[in-house]
Amino acid sequence: MPVHYIYLIIAIAAETVGTTALQASAQFTRLGPTFLVVVAYCLAFYFLGLALKYVPVGIAYAIWSGLGIVLIALIGFTLFGQRLDLPAILGLSLIIGGIVIIQLFSKTATH
Repeated sequence: MPVHYIYLIIAIAAETVGTTALQASAQFTRLGPTFLVVVAYCLAFYFLGLALKYVPVGIAYAIWSGLGIVLIALIGFTLFGQRLDLPAILGLSLIIGGIVIIQLFSKTATH
């Protein structure tokens, strides 16, 4: 697997952990989750920056934010009991479809 994909996967995972901790921080009133938010977002942006050495910013950000949205929606559903209605599921499916199209067909994306 190319190194830029590893950087991007780490960035997505860190952003997902940070956003999950953001929900758990109760508006920054709980110290542990608040600390995790800061550390996770720092790691997310650091590894996103490393990925940008190899991937154009628009493509990297589309993948990073798109997969982050989908993962957070799934985490919200499973951990926090946040329900997804049909339009939300359809929208998330379109995000995944867009990422797949970029990866399979775009000459801008690095493969």
